[in-house]
Amino acid sequence: METAPIAAQRELVINRRINAPPASVYRAWMQPELLKQWFAPKPFTVPVAELDVRVGGSALIVMRSPEGMEMPNRGVYLEIVPNEKIVFTDAYTKAWEPSNHPFMTVTLTFEPAAGGATNYTARVAHWTAADCAKHEQMGFHQGWGQCTDQLAVLAATL
Repeated sequence: METAPIAAQRELVINRRINAPPASVYRAWMQPELLKQWFAPKPFTVPVAELDVRVGGSALIVMRSPEGMEMPNRGVYLEIVPNEKIVFTDAYTKAWEPSNHPFMTVTLTFEPAAGGATNYTARVAHWTAADCAKHEQMGFHQGWGQCTDQLAVLAATL
């Protein structure tokens, strides 16, 4: 029996065509007040979005459940190519401090498409196959899919 390559066992992907230019989709990821509007699947909210957008800069995004439970997400930007690509990881929290449990590295790409649209890809690589399976069981495709739909609606207005 042949098994999938290790990278495929650790990766989850969302691909969408968004009817907005890459600059608008990128902007929705880079500006805290915009990110707060779409980053959590409703009815969750994002009361805190602190983004130090530069390679090595840190991010703190807090999602809040309808019951008031807060889930802080910390990370560091690894690569930023304006309007084209963002790479970040939770392997570090801030100022290159290692996290207690690295879980994923996210690569976002924004490719121009016909009609001024964007081919948007969110590629999430996990440290282990078990982490990947856990993320999928947590509802990755549904949750990230809903957030991507919310992103698309907002980006179309920018």
